[in-house]
Amino acid sequence: MAGHSQFKNIMHRKGRQDAVRSKMFSKLAREITVAAKTGMPDPDMNPRLRLAIQNAKAQSMPKDNIERAIKKAAGGDAENYDEVRYEGYGTGGVAIIVEALTDNRNRTASNVRSIFTKAGGALGETGSVSFSFDHVGEIVYKVEAGDADTVMEAAIEAGADDVESDEESHTIYCAFEAINEVSKALEDALGEAESVKAIWKPQNTIPVDEEKATSLMRLIENLEDDDDVQNVYSNFEVDDETMAKLSA
Repeated sequence: MAGHSQFKNIMHRKGRQDAVRSKMFSKLAREITVAAKTGMPDPDMNPRLRLAIQNAKAQSMPKDNIERAIKKAAGGDAENYDEVRYEGYGTGGVAIIVEALTDNRNRTASNVRSIFTKAGGALGETGSVSFSFDHVGEIVYKVEAGDADTVMEAAIEAGADDVESDEESHTIYCAFEAINEVSKALEDALGEAESVKAIWKPQNTIPVDEEKATSLMRLIENLEDDDDVQNVYSNFEVDDETMAKLSA
């Protein structure tokens, strides 16, 4: 499992749920507002908005918050957000991609650069690390959706490219351009997914020891704590023994 997902699991185990939840709702609301503003405010007519609402619901975001975020865009009083991607390196040459929605590019770039520098990393040019990732669709189902064979069959039928199943969930990957079609076909076969989104999936991962993993997790945590940052992806990998120590 790649570094981003591992870190998420550890972070939640360490009891930051309330702060993380509040921050997450704020970021989900921003994505909903941007999606509604850039397309139709009707999720049936706006695939990006449909996915944003679906992911908000999967995180138990209250219905009032979702409707308020849509109305904010429809009312025309929402801030204008730019979608920006930053790329850089952390400890041990680990590649990191940061996606942000910002109303002030200078502020966000300065904050992101500062976080990288303080962690001993470096911000690079756009394209400096993304070549080692694939931009794909990721559709996640809880394990209760079906056994591995059932989910694999449904994924193949829906036109997906790959499936990874474990004791907690089924993760289905598809071409970025096919997210909407594949997710709809899977919904017909398996029900509503836990999350549907575009991600940066590393082509290869870099194993790191406990010290480097701790440093990288702190870097990612600081990036995700920034209000403008929506998603962070990395290509580091932690073995089970190190994972157990970090989770303790």
